Amino acid sequence: MFTTIRSRMLVATLVPIVLIVLVLVGVFWMNRSGELDQSHRQRGKLLLSQLAVSSEYGLFSGNLSSLQLVVNSIKREADVKSVSVFDSRGVLLVSAGSVKDRLLEQAMASAAGSSLASNADVETLVQDVSFRKVPLDELFDQSAEEGSTEPVLLGRAVLELSRQGLYKRQQEMLQLALGVGFLAIQLGEGVVQPILRVGQMIGQVGSGDLMARIRETPGDPLYDLQVSLNQMATQLAWGRDELEQRVASVTAELREKKNEAEDATRAKSRFLAAASHDLRQPTHALGMFVARLSQLPLDPAVKHLVVNVEESVRAMQDLLDDLLDVSRLDAGAVVVDARPVALAPLLQSVTRALEPYAAEKGLRFKVRPSSAWVLTDAVLLRRMVMNLVHNALRYTESGTVWVACRGTAQGQSIRLEVWDSGVGISAEHQTDIFKEFYQVGNSARDRAYGLGLGLNIVQRSAALLGHSLSVRSAQGCGSRFCIQLPRCAPQAVAVETPELQPLVTLQGERELL
Repeated sequence: MFTTIRSRMLVATLVPIVLIVLVLVGVFWMNRSGELDQSHRQRGKLLLSQLAVSSEYGLFSGNLSSLQLVVNSIKREADVKSVSVFDSRGVLLVSAGSVKDRLLEQAMASAAGSSLASNADVETLVQDVSFRKVPLDELFDQSAEEGSTEPVLLGRAVLELSRQGLYKRQQEMLQLALGVGFLAIQLGEGVVQPILRVGQMIGQVGSGDLMARIRETPGDPLYDLQVSLNQMATQLAWGRDELEQRVASVTAELREKKNEAEDATRAKSRFLAAASHDLRQPTHALGMFVARLSQLPLDPAVKHLVVNVEESVRAMQDLLDDLLDVSRLDAGAVVVDARPVALAPLLQSVTRALEPYAAEKGLRFKVRPSSAWVLTDAVLLRRMVMNLVHNALRYTESGTVWVACRGTAQGQSIRLEVWDSGVGISAEHQTDIFKEFYQVGNSARDRAYGLGLGLNIVQRSAALLGHSLSVRSAQGCGSRFCIQLPRCAPQAVAVETPELQPLVTLQGERELL
């Protein structure tokens, strides 16, 4: 039968294609047929649900003319054979189309939302029509939900849906699938094999083999594509070699720049640590001298100068503390000692340290007591809270600064929050305030507002401890900073919270390391 080589090759090529096409057509038609059937059923349920909802008022009020209008409108939908509405006793009230006597008995005996009967041509669906009495109680009275009444059955809606339209659409889909399959077989003879060769070559190139080439066959339908693919592979190979050379060169330059930057960072950290440490003792001595000088009887003019000097010394000590903290964090010299910590003594120490500064500015400084225990490093946490509260007092000209602790809804964490009624932070600056030396509204770099390191220290300390730090603020509406701490069980012996040593009578002190 197949004596020539051409016929044998043709059969060997087309038989797999025909089998694949037939399988695909069958799978496509079965899936699409199932989807059409499901869509048909879903449409019937939606029409029945619409009928039940629209019939509720007519059944409740006994308005048969309204029910008839609803039934007639549903009957006009495609594939709807009959529509009927029964009351709660099974009496037929209104109908449209040819309603069979068997619907009466089946409608009262079936469950709501079920299919009464399905055959090759018609599917019958039924649904209860009911309403629920809603008690008129207070809006937030929870007892109202508990005392809600059971639904009251008004009647039942019955819908007969013809399946003839569904069968017609399924036949059309089958014919379309067979037609597409036939065309695919016709096109497969001359196109499949060249495409397979092209696909194999593209796969090799995609896997990284840029030396792969496809045999160029003049007269092939895909000859131009074969030539273009070979040229593309050649250009890709050249481009890859050139790119590898450039990447190697740029990588070497970046590595050199990275080493230079790391050396500069280490030098900066060493310089900051050495400078801060060397300046700490003379600054501390200067603070004591100024404090002693302020205790002597002085005339008002000299007293005013002493106060200005005292404020300058305090600002200088804050700057040195920030620089020393940053240098320790950069050098990785901060060792975390996480253990159960009571928040009450920590908050008391913050209150004692910063209450004089708040009183000097005429601000209300309120700390809400808390008996909670958290798992953290007491020294780092106190330093973070001191920085946040000090910033709040510094940028608040009038009003209140709050410090409070709140448990989360799950009860596994404590949120330590610092609120203020200060100038606030606009949305565009809230992602930048944690950067080093970044300050909002201090373009003149007034040293009375620090160096802009406090929030950076807080963020880096929180990351070191594994605590989340968040901020909510708006321009002119104050700010709220929140540290989320892991909660732990109270300990029999309280862990003592380290105290920062004040500088004699200086107010608004910071810890000196």
